[in-house]
Amino acid sequence: MRPPPSRLRFRIGHKVAAWYDAEAYFRRRAKTGSAFHMPIPGFGDVLFAAHPEDVREFLRIPATSFTPPMPNPIEPVVGAGSIILLDGQPHKNERARFLPALHGERIRRYTDVMAKAADDVVATWRPGTLVDARDASQTITLQIIVRAVFGIEDDERCGEYVHVVKAMMRNYIAPFMFFPALRRAPFGFGPWKRFSEKRVRLDEILSEQIAARRRTGTDGYDDVLSVLLADDKGGHRSDEEVQQQLRTLLVSGHETSATTLAWALFHIHDDDTVRRKVLEELSGNPTPEQMPKLPYLNAVISETLRMHPTVSIVVRQLTCPVDTWRTSRKAGDIVGVALPALHADPQVWPDPGRFDPERFVVRKPPPAEYSPFGYGHRRCPGSAFAALELAIALGTILTRVELRLPDSRRSRLPRSIPRGVAAVPSRAINLEVVRT
Repeated sequence: MRPPPSRLRFRIGHKVAAWYDAEAYFRRRAKTGSAFHMPIPGFGDVLFAAHPEDVREFLRIPATSFTPPMPNPIEPVVGAGSIILLDGQPHKNERARFLPALHGERIRRYTDVMAKAADDVVATWRPGTLVDARDASQTITLQIIVRAVFGIEDDERCGEYVHVVKAMMRNYIAPFMFFPALRRAPFGFGPWKRFSEKRVRLDEILSEQIAARRRTGTDGYDDVLSVLLADDKGGHRSDEEVQQQLRTLLVSGHETSATTLAWALFHIHDDDTVRRKVLEELSGNPTPEQMPKLPYLNAVISETLRMHPTVSIVVRQLTCPVDTWRTSRKAGDIVGVALPALHADPQVWPDPGRFDPERFVVRKPPPAEYSPFGYGHRRCPGSAFAALELAIALGTILTRVELRLPDSRRSRLPRSIPRGVAAVPSRAINLEVVRT
């Protein structure tokens, strides 16, 4: 049965509002003071938690009651076998492979790689020119993830990965995420055609990389690809299975960090007090290893993630009936946490629309109030890598170059729109290079 016209207009209005500015939409919905419904194409009416008490209730639901909702909007990008979309034992197996590769002493070995990637990009900037902060951030984070995942030293090969992945994601536009019927290339043209071509090319170079490492073996290599292949001595994992995990790392591992880095650069240069404090902390010329330990620099990053969580929603599909948030939900229903709403709760975050890193200097909020990397056994396995990367990349940029936000752009916060695996700024964040 079709919904009445008034209800249909209501649903369409919500979808348009969420796509037009995801963060503003969720902040408005948070003002209801309780869990709320949002219609999402392919998922139906999703029930979202937006306040700490509801999130605590969400966290008490057993993990066995959840599965990733399907069809998933990012499946064409990462593949159905991606760790993001796997469930049960296959998910546990992949997570067990990922975690050692992206935590502890292993990732600390990449500090120089992270600093060099930022240095190389900044070295191309000239005084008086404008730089697109997000495009530059994508180049930095892609270089980092490519070198860390594959151990690639060759600049030309690294540059090919950067070019292919950026082009692929540029053409995976928002309508493709929620309307599979639009994933077509009429007359052999259009963004879906361009996306598909770049995805094929990415898989080709990934296959070449996997084949090369299978030939040489993993002994003596410390990159993520070698870690993923090290427990596959019998060659039981197909290239396609490995490809999907590598594609996930390349796409989600750079897109989310690049977006956070661009937002941070905007806010630092939009607020003279924040800029002065972070530059004072960096004035002692800390090494890349020291940057992740700087409290104010990390507070800036945390506040950026509060205001602009790169993944706006954490969604789960129920495998059994559950009573939660003063209502009953049946198996197959989808529930989740709306992070922009949670991070804008005025009871927890006074004046939530104000960028204020001091919030994270004076207290460390619990997961029920702040969780930009997700929750529980599905929390982003690369969160430690991202935290290290963001501190080093941001610290390196700020110590190497003086930037300025043009007066016409100051305090004009871009909208946040869904694209690919992240919510990204709706327009370029351009910064003027003052001095290098």
